[in-house]
Amino acid sequence: MMQDSLLSEKRVSSKSQQENEEELDPTLKPMHREERIFLPIEETDSPYKDRILALPQEKRWLPYNLRNYQGFWEQEGIIPYIIALQNQFKPRFTDVFVASFPKCGTTWLKAIAFSVIHRNKYDFVSHPLLRLNPHDCVNFLELLFCEKDQTYLESLTSPRVLGLHLAYSMLPDSIRSSECKIIYICRDPKDALVSLWHWIKNLQDDRSFLFSEAFEIFCEGRSLAGPIWKHVLEYWNESLKRPNKILFLRYEDMLADPLESVKRVANFVGHPFTKEEEIEGVIDKIVDICSFNKLTGLDVNKKREGGDKLIDINHTFFRKGLAGDWKNHLTMEMAERLDNITRLKLEGSGLNLS
Repeated sequence: MMQDSLLSEKRVSSKSQQENEEELDPTLKPMHREERIFLPIEETDSPYKDRILALPQEKRWLPYNLRNYQGFWEQEGIIPYIIALQNQFKPRFTDVFVASFPKCGTTWLKAIAFSVIHRNKYDFVSHPLLRLNPHDCVNFLELLFCEKDQTYLESLTSPRVLGLHLAYSMLPDSIRSSECKIIYICRDPKDALVSLWHWIKNLQDDRSFLFSEAFEIFCEGRSLAGPIWKHVLEYWNESLKRPNKILFLRYEDMLADPLESVKRVANFVGHPFTKEEEIEGVIDKIVDICSFNKLTGLDVNKKREGGDKLIDINHTFFRKGLAGDWKNHLTMEMAERLDNITRLKLEGSGLNLS
């Protein structure tokens, strides 16, 4: 099944061969950063405009205008594409989704999942991750629906590896009821907040959005994609019920033992490493090519002066690649308050995030 499909891939050794592969594989082409998802919904011609305008609104999470859609605060411009996704997406049993609350290690996990699943297809010397951002190798499904139609998604070769920031309850029934797999990553909400705040400021260069303001909104559960606790709990609870459907990972655990994390991903997708691969150092090579230092050192992931902030954003997906940076932003009182909220929200779940 999935393993047979994966093992049938041939390792590509020459650069020219790989470039030919990329011409046939649209997932390896840099994605457009659609400006229209940032437009106020009233300025669009969306058939869902009136429905979205009637939703509860949150204007404080600068520069976005958020709407509460199905219990979560989403950027209003992307909601039409979420609705289209929910109504139209047709999964394959071989699909693998990398899911997360924003800024919880998504970029790193995308790189790992892509490298593990396609390790027999690409040579490490001329690997796609050496010249493409991980988000261009593993596109967000929400943005694919913004850019393309179902025909485009159907043209992608299996196994498809796709990203998601949607909560589990917001996924199409077609995904939840199918045999496709989901790898979910979470992290300490304090670090998620810090990383999310930095990302938004870097993306828009908006100096007016103070961290103290972001902290209050985050604690209220009204930040982008929030509330984080509900988002995490939905995937956590489902992973307990269906461990073969959802692999639940913690960012801090992955940092502590990246080798073991890569093995877990490989086992989960039905493509475990062979003894020969371990001896050849394939796992170590994947850990290296997906490492923070490796990815941030590549030209494709560096900031380019004078670039469009909505398009030239690859550098914004990388910051420090560590745990505990919240100590440089939150006072002890703020940290204690957020930890208390987290403990209360997760009480009885068996999950510890702080």
